[in-house]
Amino acid sequence: MSSLTGKSFNPVMNRRSVIAGVAGLGACSIISGCSDGGSAADGGSDSAGFKIGSMGPLTGPAASYGTSVTGGAELGCKDFSTDELPLVFKAEDDVADGEKAVNAFNSLADWGMQVLVGPTTTGCSLAVAQEAENAHLFMLTPSATAPDVTDGKTVVFRACYSDPAIGVHSAEWLAQNFPNEKIATFHNAGDTYSAGVHDAFLEKAEELKLDIVDKETFKDDSATSFTNQLTKAKNAGATLIYAPIYYTPASVMLTNASEMGYDVKVMGCDGMDGILGVEGFDAALAEGLYLMTPFSADDPENADFVAAYKEAYGEVPDQFAADAYDSVHAVALALAEIGLGADADPAEVADALPEAMTKITVEGLTGTLTWNDKGEVEKETTVYVIKDGKYVLA
Repeated sequence: MSSLTGKSFNPVMNRRSVIAGVAGLGACSIISGCSDGGSAADGGSDSAGFKIGSMGPLTGPAASYGTSVTGGAELGCKDFSTDELPLVFKAEDDVADGEKAVNAFNSLADWGMQVLVGPTTTGCSLAVAQEAENAHLFMLTPSATAPDVTDGKTVVFRACYSDPAIGVHSAEWLAQNFPNEKIATFHNAGDTYSAGVHDAFLEKAEELKLDIVDKETFKDDSATSFTNQLTKAKNAGATLIYAPIYYTPASVMLTNASEMGYDVKVMGCDGMDGILGVEGFDAALAEGLYLMTPFSADDPENADFVAAYKEAYGEVPDQFAADAYDSVHAVALALAEIGLGADADPAEVADALPEAMTKITVEGLTGTLTWNDKGEVEKETTVYVIKDGKYVLA
């Protein structure tokens, strides 16, 4: 039987009190791993505690996303570990590759993982979600947005909005705040996230009678210049560009718009979070950029988390780190809700956590989070605008 009674946690525990009081919490063993058989750090695979695994691209071109997720999850394991429920953490590098992600999942399962907080990218999450379902091991992805990740699964949840939800909320926000703008859309036709958000946005925009005057596409191999697309948007009279794209191509688009003297409003989504840190990009060009993202490192309410993350990793956390931290917070509260402790069998955890997740409320870094029985999160929609190099609520 599990040892934790469930009475040691407040089901709506505020994460700020946890961060502030971290010195008084139980220790969390941290293990770093890699999918090619790297060695474990101090703590070792035999460390006692509830085992939370994570994975993401820790090397390669998408490494910034993976290190954010695993860093946030690791910090969450430290902060939400208690004497009654010590949390042990291990991360694997999946290099943003589906096959390697499955290998990483199997490695973590062999380690004794009881819950997976990950993967980071949608492609890897699609591959691993089916493995988790087959193995009956609970998975909570902080950042994979494709509907198919959770669709039809019983033990797979997410802590971020799905692609359709992002698109719908974006259209609703624009209809409320910029109803008279002439809108051009830019999206990556070869990217599941970008295309999924874009398609949902267009459907909702049509319903809300937003004025869409141009639709532009690109693929990864043509993301080095957006001059042609911007010229078409400008000629169509677009006064606002809605671009559900990642921050690297967004930095190119903003640079091109400046070079051609195209003064246009731009709105992006969570994938654009991090644009101020793009190497070689003039961050001044992002002034006035609107972002639908659930977290701001500039928000004074997040100061304790930002300070702790910077101390641990030497970087300013982004929303991917915050979503992962909230994911661990949710797992800790759900375990308390059902009274499962460190000795719980992974199958026992997977049996009980889905229902428990629908009963908890997480006062998190990314808002107030609740879940439905389909594994989908509900939380506030927030849009920030960049002013003087900082995120300010729009």
